[in-house]
Amino acid sequence: MQINLEFSNILELWYLNNKRDLPWRKTKDPYSIWLSEIILQQTKISQGTSYYLKFKEKFNNVFLLAQADEKEILILWQGLGYYSRARNLHATAKYVSSELKGRFPENYKDLVQLKGIGDYTASAIASICFDKPEATVDGNVYRVLSRYFGIYYPINSAQGIKEFKKLALLLLDRSKPGIHNQALMEFGALVCKPVNPDCSLCKLNQSCYAREKNKIKTLPVKTNKIKIKKRFFNYLILNNKDRSTYILQRTKNDIWKKLYEFPLHESAKPINLKDFIKTPIFENFVKQNSYHVTKFNDKQIVHKLTHQYLYTTFWIVDINGELKNEQLWENLTNFALPTLLQNFVDKYRNRE
Repeated sequence: MQINLEFSNILELWYLNNKRDLPWRKTKDPYSIWLSEIILQQTKISQGTSYYLKFKEKFNNVFLLAQADEKEILILWQGLGYYSRARNLHATAKYVSSELKGRFPENYKDLVQLKGIGDYTASAIASICFDKPEATVDGNVYRVLSRYFGIYYPINSAQGIKEFKKLALLLLDRSKPGIHNQALMEFGALVCKPVNPDCSLCKLNQSCYAREKNKIKTLPVKTNKIKIKKRFFNYLILNNKDRSTYILQRTKNDIWKKLYEFPLHESAKPINLKDFIKTPIFENFVKQNSYHVTKFNDKQIVHKLTHQYLYTTFWIVDINGELKNEQLWENLTNFALPTLLQNFVDKYRNRE
């Protein structure tokens, strides 16, 4: 179809002249592309680039990543969030290293079977590394296609996902699928932005539905967002005369699995000191020790995750006794902590 060819040519020419100079765009190595895609799944390029470079420096190939200790990977991942990505990254590295002799599958069907790789990532690797005619559809692609073609299917509905994928495949330049996919995504990131898109500079502005109909703020359509869950976290920060504290690893299937934290009491609502000293964790860890309790933060710290807001209080408990399996404060850098707790540790230590 003529519109397909024209659409692709315009985007690809724009891309070649305007693309950002990103390290993973200098290679078609599957390991490098896979690593970049996993890091950038829930992360902006401005933040993810430094993590990509750190991983590449430490684990230059899939064998080195597979041989790494999970703790080492989680520490390196610290600050990126969505830690299941790091655990899946490690699991897939082990599988590719041992079962596939270090060679990533070259087709979508086999790629999508790997842990942590979904439709988008499998399509990206197949098209960029192996020139397979697979279309990538991410948030940027949804935005460009919905605005340009006037598509009102909700992008977070089953029907919407199906229709956008079908259109993306129809538009795909099968002679240069990797270039086409990257051009479309980059165009959405730099020109057809979520807020205040640069319509005057857009190479597609003369035939854009949203611009003509004044629907730029309306498209893409998204159904009602998931309700935000409020959780109330109360951390017991033990501190003894040896400048030691106590941390433990999270093991439940919840946020931050396998990361470390201080003893936690989760309450249904904010609690005061009188309520806190009656909690099981306080009685279990403080027991008969003489103690002094202070609040680190007068107001609750609100840590926002995708569908959860964590209202957090840090209770500093100075005790005279010894701690079982205690850790020196300066040694906490050897453990992967959630960003919320790492920020606390930095502030607490700087305050001393």
